[in-house]
Amino acid sequence: MSDFNEYEDIEDDEISVLEDEPKQRDVITGADAGIESIAPDTPIYRLRLIYSHETFLAVYREDNLSPNTMVIVPTRYGRDMAQVIGSVRGKLPPVSEIAWIVRAATNEDMEKTCKNHQLEKEAFEICKQKIENHQLEMKLVLVHYLLEEPKILFFFTAENRVDFRELVKDLVSVFKMRIELRQIGVRDEARVLGGLGVCGRGYCCHCVSDKLKPVSIKMAKDQKLSLNSVKISGPCGRLLCCLFYEYGFYSEQQRNLPQEGMRINHSGESWKVAEVNPVAGQVKLSADDGRQTTIAASQFERVDNHWRIKA
Repeated sequence: MSDFNEYEDIEDDEISVLEDEPKQRDVITGADAGIESIAPDTPIYRLRLIYSHETFLAVYREDNLSPNTMVIVPTRYGRDMAQVIGSVRGKLPPVSEIAWIVRAATNEDMEKTCKNHQLEKEAFEICKQKIENHQLEMKLVLVHYLLEEPKILFFFTAENRVDFRELVKDLVSVFKMRIELRQIGVRDEARVLGGLGVCGRGYCCHCVSDKLKPVSIKMAKDQKLSLNSVKISGPCGRLLCCLFYEYGFYSEQQRNLPQEGMRINHSGESWKVAEVNPVAGQVKLSADDGRQTTIAASQFERVDNHWRIKA
């Protein structure tokens, strides 16, 4: 019986560190299996674990795999099912980032997965009741039956450490198989459950990618956003994932535009850059007497490290 518990330290009062720290992934890669290299012509695929929506790269040396194909891959808990998102082209990633596909899923695998989905719903309600009986301060997020091993995974969130030893014993007595409880972070919870963000689209961590670099408050400042934590935080309570995705655009645009506060000669007069709008592609200038004018960003050029308006 295993009772693994992973803890994360999250400072809720500092919006500059509201991104979970990177942690060990659930998928076993080639490096874990002692594999040192991969042939350059080996097809690479991006897969998604069905239960957690974690995405990762994998290779398969048999036939070519089409998108939405279900395959079996080794994970740290045992072999499980994953979905092929598509093939990956470009530079070959290191072995430490690539998993190995065991085989394509069979009809028997699909049938067992469907049965497990129903069992997971029942196990969720049972475990939720057991948590209430033991008066534990934890929130059950997900229950998952492994495909090729008699083990049930229970994922939960909690603000503090939880002593769930008695809960594990209770669950073992009910299910008569190996039980593993794992504490996850709030971003993991959002990735697993999914939902709609303030933009009306699905969560980035659930629909776009689960590989997110830390989001900093500097990204919000550079994008001229309100520093109100409510407005720049997602439903998970952490900084919006889209701040990171859009930061590259803002950084590139800012390098190609004059900064606010600069003095620029316009029509024979000295004007001050009052506002830069990278999205609209406009720069607002202000004269000393209060006059203002807006000029398209494409009209600015940098010559000898100085900004000027094109003739």
